[in-house]
Amino acid sequence: MQTIATSQPERTSGLPLALLPGLLLTGVITAVAMWAGAIPQVEALGFGALTLAIVFGILVGNTLYPRLAVACNPGVNLAKQKLLRLGIILYGFRLTFQQIADVGVSGIVIDMLTLSSTFLLALWLGRKVFGLDGQTVMLIGAGSSICGAAAVMATEPVVRADASKVAVAVSTVVVFGTLAIFLYPWLYQLNLHHHWVTLSDQGFGVYIGSTVHEVAQVVAAGRAISDDAGNAAVIAKMLRVMMLAPFLLILSGFLSRRAPAGAEKQKSPITIPWFALIFILVAGFNSFSLLPESVVHQLITLDTVLLAMAMAALGLTTHISAVRQAGLKPIVLAALLFVWLIAGGGLINHLISAWL
Repeated sequence: MQTIATSQPERTSGLPLALLPGLLLTGVITAVAMWAGAIPQVEALGFGALTLAIVFGILVGNTLYPRLAVACNPGVNLAKQKLLRLGIILYGFRLTFQQIADVGVSGIVIDMLTLSSTFLLALWLGRKVFGLDGQTVMLIGAGSSICGAAAVMATEPVVRADASKVAVAVSTVVVFGTLAIFLYPWLYQLNLHHHWVTLSDQGFGVYIGSTVHEVAQVVAAGRAISDDAGNAAVIAKMLRVMMLAPFLLILSGFLSRRAPAGAEKQKSPITIPWFALIFILVAGFNSFSLLPESVVHQLITLDTVLLAMAMAALGLTTHISAVRQAGLKPIVLAALLFVWLIAGGGLINHLISAWL
């Protein structure tokens, strides 16, 4: 009887019960972030649930969490890793392959050139000019060139980055993406006044979608101009988001080839991010509209919850001291990439639109 009594608690505390405190904590932070993100004034500033979740997570992580860490770590780590991957997979239900046709060949080329040039510029500036470590550089580059915080978090398992480096990269998305919400409508008005380039509302929307960091920030900047600009901006942005999966596959292959000298003898196969492949399959499945719209809406809501929980978990495990230690260089790198997105991305948009 004693053996039964002692073994039972070990079994119950092994898997599900050990995860509950951390999952509950990330769930509460997510609920608050989603509530705050739905407030019109907050939403107008482009602060979505993902951004708010990591901000709230960092606040709790640097105040109350040290006392809760022992009990909460298992669930928090699950949210940061497994729920993240599931969230990226479900992100595919936000997209369809048919959306590519709406922006045409020029939109695809613009997004590809903007993405690749921004990421390559990040690699060159980050390593050669600022001497930053590869993980930080690739995370900042991914966030700037693809889809903000979601891209940073999707790239994290591929590059195996520390939480503090992910938080630094996400913070750059918050800073410069928020600035873009106010800057792009101002640039639109300046262009109307000075006639620098001939650009319709739809064309300016593609410019926004191909160069602004976060989806929420793209929506806010586009709709501040017009409905046409907002619609084109979202379509261009969704196309850019769809490039996340092939980007991760290419990056994974690139990193596997740059294995240390000793790894040549072991010749391990290329690490493929399975969640990126399933992400493509889900987007393809969603293209056929086989599921009722209400079901897809529920899946997108679930996806937001999962990604926000992952962001909250990331924030909880991030210490401000570690972010401070990163120094000024990551912010300066992100600032230069932001300048490139505005100027270089604008030039790419202008040339490709004129050519195609």
